[in-house]
Amino acid sequence: MYDINTVRKDFPILGREVYKRPLVYLDNAATTQKPRCVVEAIANEYYSVNANVHRGVHFLSQQATDLHEAARETVRRFINARDVAEVVFTRGTTESLNLVASSYGEAFLHEGDEVIVTVMEHHSDIVPWQLLRERKGIVLKVVPMTDEGVLDLDAYEQLFTPRTRLVCVAHVSNVLGTVNPVKRMAEIAHAHGAHILVDGAQSVPHFKVDVQDIGCDFMVFSGHKVYGPTGIGVLYGREDLLDRMPPYQGGGEMIARVTFEHTTYERLPFKFEAGTPDYVGSHALAVALDYVSALGMDHIHAHERALTQYAMEQMQAIEGMHLFGTAPGKDAVVAFNVGNIHPLDLGTLLDRLGIAIRTGHHCAQPLMQRCGVEGMARASFALYNTREEVDALVQGIDRVRKMF
Repeated sequence: MYDINTVRKDFPILGREVYKRPLVYLDNAATTQKPRCVVEAIANEYYSVNANVHRGVHFLSQQATDLHEAARETVRRFINARDVAEVVFTRGTTESLNLVASSYGEAFLHEGDEVIVTVMEHHSDIVPWQLLRERKGIVLKVVPMTDEGVLDLDAYEQLFTPRTRLVCVAHVSNVLGTVNPVKRMAEIAHAHGAHILVDGAQSVPHFKVDVQDIGCDFMVFSGHKVYGPTGIGVLYGREDLLDRMPPYQGGGEMIARVTFEHTTYERLPFKFEAGTPDYVGSHALAVALDYVSALGMDHIHAHERALTQYAMEQMQAIEGMHLFGTAPGKDAVVAFNVGNIHPLDLGTLLDRLGIAIRTGHHCAQPLMQRCGVEGMARASFALYNTREEVDALVQGIDRVRKMF
């Protein structure tokens, strides 16, 4: 049974006050709060197990290595990758995307080759491809969307040519909450001989993600958005593709043998993990994944979906409310503006009521342009949020509205 009151006790920060008001934390798409077990795992490893991994023969190094590699298996199981060789630890979604752009781009892309992205991508899934365009002369194509925030699949399929090599798509929009049909998009991409990369930063924390079922060639996500620590993330890649891609960085850990004449590289996944890894972060990420698994991803999804629907219904009643993203089955995010109130003003005044939301362009300026605005306010939900917090948000927005 999913007991929200019991769950909230696992997150001490939710009990604090801001400006002498109870904290209502609704900025979970930016980062989630951490359960006690994750913070304790970090402290315990530094106090009891801390040693560099993979290189030492002494007890602490062996123990730290075991925890680090056990974390890789936890990730593999959580996303249903075929093998731990397909799980690369990075600093987060952004580094994972840059790794693919650099390494896949070097191995597979040439001048005139095409990469398809969507209008709702985060900057981290746009800028690396633009940088590659400057270096290698690739072509970027953009999938449009409807006014409701639904990708146009007919237009998507028409973008393919014999030069299309890769599709990059957010599983869930960090602004609109749209859950994109990535399995169908993967089928279309593969039918045209292209690979597909799925940005799972906003999906992995909210519902079950199975990379084999989706059929994606790459999947990326961040630890800090799924109740884990900052500075740790994951790149999933099909083993045959990763094996053909050159290293992203050079140095220790990723080598098999080095001479001044020649270097040979380690086997997967270590070929892409130069330097000392964040072995404390990987273990803490595994603890976070075990935590949400114990709660049940289906329970989390049902709770957050109901909360999102409730928020949409309540916010629609506010005078001057403009909701962005009304796709069926949207997930855990509500973006909005109210009347002529600047979103920064709205966010600042809500903060004084103890309510934390996000304002601005949300690292999705092309999407803002598509929607005809400079910025939006955004409330985003997590497994610990409640209807009472949604009520506080609605009351807070209405209070601010009456000030203008």
